[in-house]
Amino acid sequence: MAEQKKDLVLDIKDLVIHYETDDGVVEAVNGIDIQLEHGKTLGLVGETGSGKTTTALSILRLVPDPPGVIKSGSIKLDGKDVLNLPVAELEAIRGNLVSMIFQDPMTSLNPVLTVGEQIAEVIALHENISEKEAQTKAGDMLEVVGIPRERYGEYPHQFSGGMKQRVVIAMALACNPKLLLADEPTTALDVTIQAQVLETMKKLREQYGSAMIMITHDLGIIAEVCDEVSVVYAGQIVEHGTLEDIFESTMHPYTEGLFGSLPNIEERKARLQPITGLMPDPTNLPKGCCFAPRCKYCTENCAKSRPDKKWVSDTHYVRCSRYEEPGFQIERRGQ
Repeated sequence: MAEQKKDLVLDIKDLVIHYETDDGVVEAVNGIDIQLEHGKTLGLVGETGSGKTTTALSILRLVPDPPGVIKSGSIKLDGKDVLNLPVAELEAIRGNLVSMIFQDPMTSLNPVLTVGEQIAEVIALHENISEKEAQTKAGDMLEVVGIPRERYGEYPHQFSGGMKQRVVIAMALACNPKLLLADEPTTALDVTIQAQVLETMKKLREQYGSAMIMITHDLGIIAEVCDEVSVVYAGQIVEHGTLEDIFESTMHPYTEGLFGSLPNIEERKARLQPITGLMPDPTNLPKGCCFAPRCKYCTENCAKSRPDKKWVSDTHYVRCSRYEEPGFQIERRGQ
């Protein structure tokens, strides 16, 4: 069993979240554990619908209720028990202790307020300073993300997508949070702007010392900004490790599939190997391993019982019952 990490900014244990709808119970998150140290970046990687965003929203206690229900588990944010905090205290830590950068800057900004007003509003809400000081600090934050303070009085529609996303990052960092949640923050941007925004986030994270959870399905982004990686499938972390563990010593067949569906720069003629099939219906998850129906290594046993965590080092674990067999290995392309 791996040692308990010290100095955690976030400690999630056995989190289970369901969406109880008329069409059935959606098992969105099924026993997720996350331990994140101050100043570190964790990548949560997986397909759409794997439970990544729901996990992030639960840290802010923003899972829509109804239909969302946190069935069990605990979330400690910098030592505070998020699931049992009074609403007033919860509102005080949102944007202050923890901030979120959402996927689409178009919907994250208010079209009828200037960008400067929106950043100043966040600062005024959490810091005991005058309106004038909040405005000055908002102008400073614009400069920090590479936007001249002269644009303080402009509206969101006057900015390009990349600039809007920078404004959203400025808002998220305005109160120097200890934890930043970034939900696919570059999906809506073209590739060159994507690289600039990621570079900005990286620099600012180092400058402010914030820990970060980067939610993405893009392994390139993970390689660029993360220290640790959790691979999420059907609401469960199926493999977790350092960046090196996941990229150099891939163990889970699903992680292998994610790498197999990436283009190979060295071997241009190599065909992509997409993962066959679709993610299971979250209202009707398989009895055994959730990846079993799509897995080329699947045995009868895999379909019967859900695999437990198997720690292979102090930093690396995998949920795959095939590893109970001596000498079992997956085939990683290029290895």
